[in-house]
Amino acid sequence: MSKSPKEKFLALPKEKQLAYINSLTDDEADAITNSWWWTARREQVQPEGDWFCWLVLAGRGWGKTRTASEWIVEEIKSGRATRVALIGRTAADVRDIQIEGVSGILAVARLRGIEAHYEPSKRRITFGNGAVAIAYSAEEPNLLRGPEHDCGWCDELASWSIPRNSENDAYSNFIMGLRLGEKPRFIVTTTPRPIKIIQQLIADPSTHVTRGSTYDNQSNLSPAFIEEVKRRYEGTRIGRQELFGEVLDDVEGALWNHALIEEARVQEPPTLRRIVVAVDPATTTGESSDYTGINVSGVTVDGELFVLYSQQMKATPNEWAQRVLDLYEEYDADRIIAERNQGGLMVENTLRTIQKNAPITTIHASRGKQTRAEPVVALYEQGKVHHVGMHTDLEDQMIVFPVVTSAHDDLVDALVYAITDLAGLGKKQAGQLITYSRGKGRRR
Repeated sequence: MSKSPKEKFLALPKEKQLAYINSLTDDEADAITNSWWWTARREQVQPEGDWFCWLVLAGRGWGKTRTASEWIVEEIKSGRATRVALIGRTAADVRDIQIEGVSGILAVARLRGIEAHYEPSKRRITFGNGAVAIAYSAEEPNLLRGPEHDCGWCDELASWSIPRNSENDAYSNFIMGLRLGEKPRFIVTTTPRPIKIIQQLIADPSTHVTRGSTYDNQSNLSPAFIEEVKRRYEGTRIGRQELFGEVLDDVEGALWNHALIEEARVQEPPTLRRIVVAVDPATTTGESSDYTGINVSGVTVDGELFVLYSQQMKATPNEWAQRVLDLYEEYDADRIIAERNQGGLMVENTLRTIQKNAPITTIHASRGKQTRAEPVVALYEQGKVHHVGMHTDLEDQMIVFPVVTSAHDDLVDALVYAITDLAGLGKKQAGQLITYSRGKGRRR
């Protein structure tokens, strides 16, 4: 069998490659210079060897989505893949990033001249050669029980909710169904976190690991984006994860570690007796201002605590106050917990400007952050606090607190306020003075 122009080109020494390109017809030359392997960085091209999983661990903006989309489309074009699973953290992520994103499957298929018809109601892309790609959400693992595939793409696997010792999570169900064809394979693209599934994949001899930094793709990224991530992450421990794609070990001296969080993770909360929205507000606005941390947590009748939601935002007081009140309504919460050390009455006044009768508890933190957090950590150690799904930004703060002083801790503070209130931790334990501001609110 004669070699393709690509194979002939790659077989030549570098000094002869240009002459070879010049010897081709225009169509032959275009087939090479317009191909992904020609324009991509070497690490973005399908690795050689007999691998089962291609694990791409890289920082934000490295080009993980484009790499996976190009690989999937090439596998379909070649006929090696006929039934593909596209799995993301949520259904919206699969649609907005993996399928319809600027570097997603549909965009790459158009670029490569591949016919692709997307039917959102059926969660399906049908290609001109009859191949099919089906969209799945990690939040609905049962949809992957039964379907068979010969190829797949797991995006941001490190942020999926995979309960400990679960036999019915999306990843396990996908792997059990990856059994069609002679050589089924899949790609994982993710910003790394030192969780069990990532560590297992790295250690697996059938995995090919590609690592990369945000700066590898700097020429294709907005200068404003580069400046923002440098300002926010460079020189920090989390920056090694978010920018350089390192899998970080637990921090010695930190109050939490990944195992402590992972062991009690759940996918759905039970019936909750109380729910609170806690906020650690920024007191200034502007480029150099702090972030506002928001937490929604609840407690059952038997004292089990569940972290439902966590958000970090840079916003004006009116903006974060509106978000807090929106979450109060969305989760049918009982009370808002707010820290008032720096802002004094500003926090309560800002909230009441929008909703006069909101039930608010203001907290004056009279002792250090670590002292306030330790009783909450004890509840984690007793297995009484459960994270519902993944809360990546919060957990990244928790596993370095209070050792890495350059890291933000607004989400940790909001978590501590919420759990302290729900668990009824006393003033001496929590190191804080609690003042109740009466509002009509709702009762349970």
